[in-house]
Amino acid sequence: MERGRLAGILLLIISAFTGTMAFRLATPAIAFYTRDILKASMLSVSMVSMSFVLARALTSVFGGLLLEKDKRLVYVGALAMMGNALAVQLYPLTSTWLQVAGIKLLNGFLNGLSWPMAQFVIAVTTPGEIRARVTSVYFFFGSIASLLGNYVYAYTLGWGLSGQMWISSAFFLITGLIMVISYVLLGGWITPRRKKTPDGEKPSLNPKRVLVIASLMAVIVAFTSGEITYVYVSEALGLNKATTATLIGWTGFLAALLSYGVSWLADVGSERRTVVLTSLLAAVSPILAAVKSAPTVFTGIFLALFAFQSFRPVSRKVLASYHRSSLAIGGVNGVQNLSTFLGGMLFGVAYSLGEFHAFLTVNLALLSFLPFSLALLREAVKLKEKLG
Repeated sequence: MERGRLAGILLLIISAFTGTMAFRLATPAIAFYTRDILKASMLSVSMVSMSFVLARALTSVFGGLLLEKDKRLVYVGALAMMGNALAVQLYPLTSTWLQVAGIKLLNGFLNGLSWPMAQFVIAVTTPGEIRARVTSVYFFFGSIASLLGNYVYAYTLGWGLSGQMWISSAFFLITGLIMVISYVLLGGWITPRRKKTPDGEKPSLNPKRVLVIASLMAVIVAFTSGEITYVYVSEALGLNKATTATLIGWTGFLAALLSYGVSWLADVGSERRTVVLTSLLAAVSPILAAVKSAPTVFTGIFLALFAFQSFRPVSRKVLASYHRSSLAIGGVNGVQNLSTFLGGMLFGVAYSLGEFHAFLTVNLALLSFLPFSLALLREAVKLKEKLG
């Protein structure tokens, strides 16, 4: 691989680390600030989380369309990442959860422009035979940062929200600068749209089927997304803030570490088999997490994160082969974020149902995902039948 191309890809992988560090530090800080200081309900906390993913869903598709017009607009994504540095400084100034949700909305718009563009660039500039593994490493570096970000949050509790947001701002700025340098190095390999030819590279799975599975999976694993996860785990298991953040960080890290094996299988084996596996694991995850005990809650969260993080690089590899790859990758980001919004809102609304007590204590909000789990299992069975 050419030296400039390799350097650009490595820089994008580093940007996944620094950008996720900024985001993951802010997430628990905002979660507990909204719940404990502003006294917001669980539904309000869900709306804070989901305002972010709703905005990100809308701009993800817009970013893909922008790149089809002119690939130089990829730099808009880097500038949007830097814009987060200013946005997070507004959180300490808030006095209501609605104001927090408004800033989260702004963060979502900015992230919807920046991250899908970065994922598109790393997918289309990496050789096809190692695409899933490189994309998996990209997401894995984000997971390492997620773990460290939770630790930074735990160790900076005494700094207050304002001090923590200054750290987050610094990492957002660094990430934007790294993205700019990477895009300069990779400019010659960025191809947002190719002519559709009979002998051209084609997706191994129908892109529409990939979008359907991505949507169902995102709805189901929404309980592991953003602020609502921290509040649920803390309240369900009676854990303090620092312990909650640390345990969630380790769960995500281990899920990401093991997911690399799935991406390797996708490169050397069958994307279809990996999609079947991840669909099955995602479908059972909320049912396990609903049982109120530490082993089941964290096993459910682990399976959801493992399935989702394994599916992401595989789906990007498949869609990078599509002739309108930037729109396809922006589209799958948009679909996943919109579905996460719906799943998060469902969890927030159903949280008031409380718990069912028999031999086990079960959270009814998580059981509300059962219809989506069954639909995802149905899609997995269809794919498995095609394998013979």
